[in-house]
Amino acid sequence: MANNQLGISIGRLAKQTSTSVQTLRYYETLGLIPAPTRTSGNQRVYEPAHVKRLSFIRHARELGFSLEAIKELLRLSDDPNQSCATADAIAQEQLREVVSRIDRLTALKGELERMIGECRTGAIGECKVISVLADHTHSNCASPEHYADERLLPARRSKPSK
Repeated sequence: MANNQLGISIGRLAKQTSTSVQTLRYYETLGLIPAPTRTSGNQRVYEPAHVKRLSFIRHARELGFSLEAIKELLRLSDDPNQSCATADAIAQEQLREVVSRIDRLTALKGELERMIGECRTGAIGECKVISVLADHTHSNCASPEHYADERLLPARRSKPSK
């Protein structure tokens, strides 16, 4: 098929963009990237437009945008003559989330520094690290907003399976 000479395979696209093949298929399923043409052997063939769109997605992901926000930004980018107010609002919201996350991380950093600084490296029975972790009410990070972003605490994210 002539398209195979013009486009690239999913493996090559994955390698070129540092994206896994599974992620490419997932983005296709979500509609973030359009379905590529197929060869007579049913292999995906990606065009330069796919590479450009995937680069957009990867950059947006690096900036922390959700897939939902990226989908909206891509929809907006498909109509270049419209107002950019919605795109700006999405970016402003992402900035607010980043600032909030930084504030929470700064508070957690301070708590860890305080906890470590008060530790006298004596016996475990007198260890400030152990006592603070055992009794969260004496911690400066006891407020729920410190844990509002579960991405900050991956161990809390997983729930036991039943």
